[in-house]
Amino acid sequence: MNTNAIVLYKNRPALIKGQADGKFEIETETGIKKVREKDFSVLAPNNSSSLKNILTAACPEPDFNEAADFFEEGTALFSEISELVWENLNPEQMWAAWLLVSASPLFIAESPDLPIKIRTKEEAESIAAAALKKETEKQAEEQERKEFISSLSKFITEKKEENFDLKKYSHFLQEIEALALEKTDKSKLLNEAHLKETPESAHKILISTGYWKIEKNPYPTRFKHPLNSPKLELPPIEHNKKYENLTHLTSYAIDNEGSTDPDDAVCFDGENLWIHIANPADIITPDSKSDMDARKRGATLYIPEGISRMLGESAVDAFALGLHDDSYALSFKLKLNDSAEILDVDILRTKIKVSCISFEKADEEKLNANLKPLFEIAEKNRKKREAAGAVSIDMPEVQIKVETENDNQKVFINPYNFTESFLMIKEMMLLAGEAAARFAFKNNIPFQYVSQEAPELPKKLPEGLAGEYRKRKAMRPRNVGTIPAMHSALGIAMYSQITSPLRRYGDLVAHQQLLKFIDGNEVMKTDDLLMRIAAGDIAGKNCSYAERASRQHWTLIYLLQNPDWQGEAVILETIKNNARISIPSIGYETEMRLKKELSINERINVKAEDIDIPNLTVRFVQV
Repeated sequence: MNTNAIVLYKNRPALIKGQADGKFEIETETGIKKVREKDFSVLAPNNSSSLKNILTAACPEPDFNEAADFFEEGTALFSEISELVWENLNPEQMWAAWLLVSASPLFIAESPDLPIKIRTKEEAESIAAAALKKETEKQAEEQERKEFISSLSKFITEKKEENFDLKKYSHFLQEIEALALEKTDKSKLLNEAHLKETPESAHKILISTGYWKIEKNPYPTRFKHPLNSPKLELPPIEHNKKYENLTHLTSYAIDNEGSTDPDDAVCFDGENLWIHIANPADIITPDSKSDMDARKRGATLYIPEGISRMLGESAVDAFALGLHDDSYALSFKLKLNDSAEILDVDILRTKIKVSCISFEKADEEKLNANLKPLFEIAEKNRKKREAAGAVSIDMPEVQIKVETENDNQKVFINPYNFTESFLMIKEMMLLAGEAAARFAFKNNIPFQYVSQEAPELPKKLPEGLAGEYRKRKAMRPRNVGTIPAMHSALGIAMYSQITSPLRRYGDLVAHQQLLKFIDGNEVMKTDDLLMRIAAGDIAGKNCSYAERASRQHWTLIYLLQNPDWQGEAVILETIKNNARISIPSIGYETEMRLKKELSINERINVKAEDIDIPNLTVRFVQV
């Protein structure tokens, strides 16, 4: 083959430069390559002066009809067609000629060294018409795109609402929505409209154009958490493994009024404290479909407008305690001394009878024979933890609910009331976590432990909310690992979270490990356990971020829905006229500028201004 012969390599022109070791050296637009003969096709065997000349050469406008008539729906070689149509082309023009021939609706041209099939004129006209239609539609779409960009730019920058047609342009806004939901990090449309390519900018545009209602909550999607509960089918539940029948005892699942997923219950049998936890790990085994889906979710998502469960409604119905006449649990049997110190722990499967009552109902009945010992144990445990340096922080908390009626969403915010029974159940769960950690450590089970270094508290703490704020600022980050250590904030020597396997993936993994040990099976090795915990922890943090941002979003929506709202703010910290404030009635903390210097814990009335939903900001001013 001649040096400088023109060939096609990957549908682009190239020049033969030499041959060695059974391969050809070719010059392409991106450099010299060594290829096999079967990797290219010959376009023109004659020498060409340069690749640049080939790429820039042009051909006279052709009329292919004569060639089509001549070959009469048969086949022809590229060289025959080019000779008939152009007569005397130089080698450099062959690339341009090939482009014209292969693009013509009259020919089916796959390669210059293969016969080219000649179409009928009817076929060619049909293909040409389709190509023209496609090109016309493309031009119309491009024109509409330009009109959209111009209209959007004027609408956003000049506030010319009459120039924007939502119905006409809604399909373009889908690209901007992808940025607002952080499914992508760019938007060509916003770039071409000279508007900011940020999720916040996209969010603002979608609200301004009416594509999104102002109430739209993008944060679960931004933090990659599904909005719907999983619908995976569970394996058959047989309860055929050994369990202890405790149905002669009344166990109490104490929760908020209307709770639909109680996952713990407690009772005292006169000698032992029993803390019963829902037991989904009995059938949701490591690496099952439900387990892997739960790992991706990390936790159940609780947002004001609804719940997206980690394990799905079928798991809640099957394993939540007290939803059926009898419930099956993984139970922690604790032998305690008079100071609520744990003397012995046993962990076993149980069959229990559960009474579901609200916190308020439990408070009313706290002196009955079944509940009274639980309150007494809880108080002893609280004192024990405080003596060990536990730090309690009492900051205002609220419940935010969104109710939907006729496609309208209304926000309600109510202060959260921490009842005596709520605090009692908290102590029970801490005892269960301590018991699980002790059991795992005693039996050399690789396990997840939660620890926290002691905070460096000021020698003299202010009173009131300002003091609680200082305590919270001093807290160290928690650590999750496989080596037990002191959880200083709780005042517990070793601790693990195990009380919410329906709602937290780390708790589910802990239950899977405990069941392996109880059943005499090989437990998960430390590295494997760490991998699972880490994956679930990352997803769980994203779930927490989504919940936090969602609460902030709906708080700002509440303020928009109540334009006359005023509330009392407490000064937590000050630097001259700048203050950190807490607004207990809406559970909100922020910075604000004061009219004059004030002392911590002073109270002022404030109102909301400059509410910015896309940027999650609001400015509070003194009234």
